[in-house]
Amino acid sequence: MDRLTSLNVFGQVVECGGFSAASRKLNMSVAAVSNHVQALEDRLGVRLLNRTTRKVSLTEIGKAYYERSNQILRELEEADRVTESLNTAPRGLLKLYSNSHLVTFLSPIVAEYLQRYPEVSIQFTSGQRMVDLVELGLDLAIAATPPPDSTLVVRRLSPWRPILCCSPAYRKEISALKEPSDLAQYNCIQYAYYPHGNEWRFEGPNGRPIKVRVNGNAMSDNGELLRTLALQGRGVFLGPSFLIGEDVKAKRLVRLLPDYRPVEFAINAIFPHRHHLSSKVRVFIDLLAERFSAHHTATS
Repeated sequence: MDRLTSLNVFGQVVECGGFSAASRKLNMSVAAVSNHVQALEDRLGVRLLNRTTRKVSLTEIGKAYYERSNQILRELEEADRVTESLNTAPRGLLKLYSNSHLVTFLSPIVAEYLQRYPEVSIQFTSGQRMVDLVELGLDLAIAATPPPDSTLVVRRLSPWRPILCCSPAYRKEISALKEPSDLAQYNCIQYAYYPHGNEWRFEGPNGRPIKVRVNGNAMSDNGELLRTLALQGRGVFLGPSFLIGEDVKAKRLVRLLPDYRPVEFAINAIFPHRHHLSSKVRVFIDLLAERFSAHHTATS
């Protein structure tokens, strides 16, 4: 039998003064109540209750056991209340990781979250590659590409497409560029963690998938470095919209091959467990989804 249930039944027998009264309060048969008490006594090898036809009373050992077990049950109830409170109102330390090139977008969301929930503190680290969430004790990661670990839980926050672009000056040097296959002739600036390696993928005007292997003299896991190289006219860049979108709007970078759309990816919230997600994590993910959705709507 479940030991905690037996402890609770034993306590009710003591407080109600008998098996019948306890069975009514617990909505349990008298036989079941008796069995729980008997299971405790058998486990301990002692008699906890003196039974007569009229009443039950605690033995000396039973009295000591009741006092201690009752204290344990009260502490468990308090622990439940504390847990429910923590899970209702976000509080505590949120350990967050993201790709470095998402930090600029995430920063105002983090600030808004901390303003809304002053009982939460955030430990925010960033880097270029995906890290082991479990090993580092992280609550959540935000990444622009799928995680390699299929056991992690992934919540899609927003779709995004890279932008094929270059500087206005470099555009003049590649005036012969007419279709994706032509990219093989030019210097292509490559992101080290592009999911398909040096095989850039597009959707043609008719929806047909197109793949082209590219080459170039610069590859890095640092998005800002690649952006700088593109702005300086060092090559063609297949860059994230959230990294170079403003440069394209300001015409510091120009779109290439507008009839060929780079394949779509998603920004994801990644976390170790789906069940019993703490409110500090759940609420932050909901805020992320809201802000990313608004950004996608405004820029699409």
